Amino acid sequence: MNHTVVERKSDRELVVTRTFDAPVHLVFEAWSKPELFKLWWVPKSVGMSLLSCDMDIRTGGMYRLVFSHPDFDQPMAFFGTYKEVTPNKRLIWTNEDSDQGAVTTVTFEERAGKTLVTLHELYPTEAARDEALAGSAEGLPEQFAQLDELLAGRS
Repeated sequence: MNHTVVERKSDRELVVTRTFDAPVHLVFEAWSKPELFKLWWVPKSVGMSLLSCDMDIRTGGMYRLVFSHPDFDQPMAFFGTYKEVTPNKRLIWTNEDSDQGAVTTVTFEERAGKTLVTLHELYPTEAARDEALAGSAEGLPEQFAQLDELLAGRS
């Protein structure tokens, strides 16, 4: 069983790691193809729906994810820019929906047919990091378990 590890690396950094039992190209596809991404990105337990998933996966490309939740009147949009896209190696994007958004770096490392994914988030402030830890980052273990299930069906 692969476990998701969430660590505070500094006052402003959060690092999440997990090994997936799938080759790197399949794991990267799940992060970079909207039709696959939307199957695992939203933790099922939170009751949210991903209404739209626009991803222009290239350096300088933009993304926009729109979510709905029964407790909120209006859908919520999260958006930003891809700073770097290196297929099967690295994705770096900004979170521009608030001034407290992180810069997210995801690296993909093939290890004997499995893939180590490291998600690194750098926040502008310690408070922003703490808020993320209490909110969205809490869902990462569940999201990564959902990704594991998706990959098991594709390997």
